[in-house]
Parts: sequence; C-alpha cells; structure tokens
Amino acid sequence: MKLLAISGSARKESTNTALLVGMKDLAPAGIELSVFQSLNMLPVFSPDLEGDATPAEVREFMKAVSNTDGIIISSPEYVRAIPGGLKNAIDWMVSRDEIIDKPIALVHASHRGEDMLLSLRLVLSTVSSNFLEHLFLRVPLIGKSPNEIGELLRVPEIESSITSFLVDFSAAVRQSGLR
Repeated sequence: MKLLAISGSARKESTNTALLVGMKDLAPAGIELSVFQSLNMLPVFSPDLEGDATPAEVREFMKAVSNTDGIIISSPEYVRAIPGGLKNAIDWMVSRDEIIDKPIALVHASHRGEDMLLSLRLVLSTVSSNFLEHLFLRVPLIGKSPNEIGELLRVPEIESSITSFLVDFSAAVRQSGLR
C-alpha cells in the first residue's frame, strides 16, 4: 500500500510536516508512506500552464499523486482558511484526472482550526469521490518542536492512534477497489 502524505504548510519547522514524518516512521509493515512537503515549490496554478506547458515541479508532484493508492493531508489554518500553497496544489490536482477517485483522509496537528477543516472538507469532497471524511486523526501538537513531536508520537496511546488510523485508511483504500 503506497500512501502520499501532503503537508499543507511551507514552514520548515511545521508541526503538520513533523506529524506526517512521524507517521511515516510509525507506518505498519505493508504501508509505505511518503511525505510531500514542497508546496512552496509549485508555481501558481494557471490553465495556461497545463498540457505541454506544465512546469516540471507540477509534473513531479502529479507523478507522486498518480503513483499512490491514497492521500493523507495535514494542514494548518491560516486566517481561518486553507493555506494558499495547499489550495494551489489542490487546484493543480483538480485540473487533471489523477485525483478524481483517489481516496483522501485528513489528519490535523492542532486542537483548533475548525474553520479551515470545514472548508478543506468541502473542497476535498468536491474534487474526489473518495474523500473519506469519517477517517480523521487529530494530534494536538501546537508549540512543539519537530524533535518533541517525534518523541510525543512514540507515547503508546498516540502511537496506537496513528497505527490504527493508517490501518483503517489502508483498509478503506482497498475497499474502494482502486488498489
């Protein structure tokens, strides 16, 4: 099972990125999780840049999307909304067909952010017929450094929650019939 985890943050010390990297390290056997943390490298979406004009960074990103069985997104809330870099990546994905039936689930590294999550759920349910809203993992990590997050994710209850989420998501991907 190949899963792609997309961090909605461009920040180097992002709690969302650290959560996804920690999840990668905790992935059970049979689940390969790769983390995409370069949204800031994608150019602003423009229909004029599709087809043969698609930038190399976008082609590489879309190759990662295409070659995965499912997508996990973790994003901060910026001004009560989806960060621009993540929305831009979604715009690139929706202009193509790789995302249409791709199973997608959310994880969240904060105890807050409900406005962004509501908006992101609406967007993802629009772009993929397999947005799995019922699968959601929240691990409150605000104020923690990536090293602290790595240690915190090893706490047995949190590690178990992460493992269960990954197993449940993988099962849902298999049930979708796309794998």
